[in-house]
Amino acid sequence: MKVRSHFSTTNRSHLCGSLRLFDAGTSVRLGGWVHRRRNLGGIVFIDLRDRAGMVQVSFDPRYMDPALVEAAGSLGAENVVQVDGEVVERPPDKRNAEIATGDVEVRATSFRLASPALTPAIPVARGKGEQLPSEEQRLRHRYLDLRRPELQANLILRHRLLQATRRYLSEREFLEIETPILTKPTPEGARDYLVPSRVHPGEFYALPQSPQLYKQLLMVSGFDRYFQIARCFRDEDLRADRQPEFTQIDVEASFVDPEDIYEVAEGLVAALWLEAGRQISTPFRRLTYAEAVEKYGSDRPDLRYDLEIFDASEAFRGSEFAITSAVLSRGGRVRGIRIPSGAGLSRKQVDDIEIVAKSVGAGGLIRIKQVNGALEGQASKYVSDRGREALGLLDGDLCLMVAASDSVSSPALDRVRQDVARRMNLVPSDVLSFLWVTDFPAFERDARNGQLSFVHHPFTSPHPDDVALLDTAPERARALAYDVVLNGVELGGGSIRIHDPRLQSRIFSLLGMDDATAESRFAFLLEGLRAGAPPHGGIAFGFDRIAMMLTGAASLRDVIAFPKTTAARALFEGAPSTVPAADLADLHIRAVHASI
Repeated sequence: MKVRSHFSTTNRSHLCGSLRLFDAGTSVRLGGWVHRRRNLGGIVFIDLRDRAGMVQVSFDPRYMDPALVEAAGSLGAENVVQVDGEVVERPPDKRNAEIATGDVEVRATSFRLASPALTPAIPVARGKGEQLPSEEQRLRHRYLDLRRPELQANLILRHRLLQATRRYLSEREFLEIETPILTKPTPEGARDYLVPSRVHPGEFYALPQSPQLYKQLLMVSGFDRYFQIARCFRDEDLRADRQPEFTQIDVEASFVDPEDIYEVAEGLVAALWLEAGRQISTPFRRLTYAEAVEKYGSDRPDLRYDLEIFDASEAFRGSEFAITSAVLSRGGRVRGIRIPSGAGLSRKQVDDIEIVAKSVGAGGLIRIKQVNGALEGQASKYVSDRGREALGLLDGDLCLMVAASDSVSSPALDRVRQDVARRMNLVPSDVLSFLWVTDFPAFERDARNGQLSFVHHPFTSPHPDDVALLDTAPERARALAYDVVLNGVELGGGSIRIHDPRLQSRIFSLLGMDDATAESRFAFLLEGLRAGAPPHGGIAFGFDRIAMMLTGAASLRDVIAFPKTTAARALFEGAPSTVPAADLADLHIRAVHASI
C-alpha cells in the first residue's frame, strides 16, 4: 500500500519530483512552476517544477479538451499551474536520464492557471553552459534565485543538518535553551550592533556577538548541559565566508575538561558529515598552537599535504650573506619550505609566489634549488657544506625561505605553502583532514602600546601550569582554548571557562580594567560566579560555514536564504534604509549624515 505523502492536500496529491515508474497508472494532481515549455506537432510539453524536482507533463488533444491544450501552449516561464492527469510510462527512446522522474510523464487531463508570472527578471532555467546572472542581480531578485534547484538543495541539506544537530545533542542530554537577542554591550573582539531603547532614553541594547555569558550563567544555574542554534551579530567587514548575522551551534557543559569537549564535538561533526553522506574517522589529529605555527605558519593549517616549515638558520649562520646575517643578529630566524620537484617551477612562477609572500609583510624569498648535485640560486654561494646538510635538499628540490622575525615569516610561509600546493596540484580534493589546535596563547600584546588583549575572549581559563606566569610574563601563558579545523578552515572553537570569580577579576585587571569598570561591564557574570559556579567549558561551531563546506558552495550566501552583500546590504528588501525623523525622535536620537 502506498503511503500518503505529507504534501498531499486538497489541491495536490504528489510532488512533481517524487514520481517514479511504480506510480504509472496513478491519477495525480500536481502544483508547481513552469520551468520550460515546448510545442511539438500539436502536443504541448511543459517541465513542471517544485522543490522535489521536475516532471514532464504532456498536453495532448487526444486526452483532453483541445482548448486547454491551446491554453497550455501559451504558458510562460514561472507561471504557477495546477494539473490533473495520469502518470504514464515513457517509451524507452523518450526517457530522460538527466532527471529522477525521467522514466515517466504526466498525461494531463485538465489544468488551471493558479498564478500568472511576469517575465522573470533573472532566469531560473538555464541551458547547458549558460552562465548565472551576476550575484548582485541574483541577490536583488532572491525569491527567483531561490527557485534554482541548486540553492533549494543547499537549504534542504541545511535543514537536515540542523535536525541532526538537535538529535545528536538531545540524545546526550543537552538541553536546548534560548538566550536573549537584546543584550548588554560587552567587548568580545568585534563591534556590536546597537539598538536604542525607546523607554530608556540614551541607553542601548546590543545584538549578541555570541551567547557566551548567558551559557556560562546557565551552568551556574545548574542546567549542566546546554546547546542552542544561536543567531549572532557582528558589525565587521565582510567577505565570502562572513556575514553580519550568522548562525552557530553553541554548546556548554559542566564538570568537564578539554577531553570531554573533544569527544562531544567530534561526535557531532561525525554526525553532521554522515547526514551529508560522508563517514569520517575520529578521534581527530591534534597539534598545539606552538607546533602548528612552527610547522605550518598558521593556527589553522591544511594537513592534506606536507610542505612543513623548517628552521634553516644554521645553513646561513656565520655566512657573509647580508640579508640573513642582519636578521640572525637581531634574534630572527631563517625559515623555509622544501618543495620536492620544485626546481621545475619557472622563474616567473617563483616570482609570483614571492608576490604572495610580500603581500603579508615578507621582504622577499631566498631561493635555492639543487640540480645535478649542485646548489643554484643567488644565496647558494653563502651555504657551506654544513649548511647544505641543514637544508637537506635532494636533486630537483627547491627551497623557499624567509629571513625575518617569526611574526613575519610564519604568515608569509603559510601563504607560500598554500600557493605552492595549489600550483603543483598537491591538494587532494577527496581527503578530509580534521585537526584540533590546542593550547592557544591566552593573551597577545599590542606592538604599539604594549597593552595586553585576549586572544579568544576574557572568560577563557589559563592553562593551570601557566597561572604563575600571569604575574611575571602573562603573554607567555597558554589558555585552555581549542579550535577544530578542516582542510585549513576553522569550523569552530571553544575553551574551558574561568569559574573562580577571583581569577576572573584578576584577568580583567591584566587587561587594563579597574574594579569599577569590570563591575560596570560584567557585574552580572561576577555575581553569578560568586554564587557558586561549577567548572565548565564548551565550543561553538560556525554552522553556516559547515553547511557551505558540506554543500560544496563557493560562498556562505549560497547556504543562507536571505543573505547580505559584502557591503552588508540586503538588496532584495533594500535594507538598511533611512527611517522617518519622527521614529528617530521616539528613540531619542537623530541621524548625523557625514559629508562625503
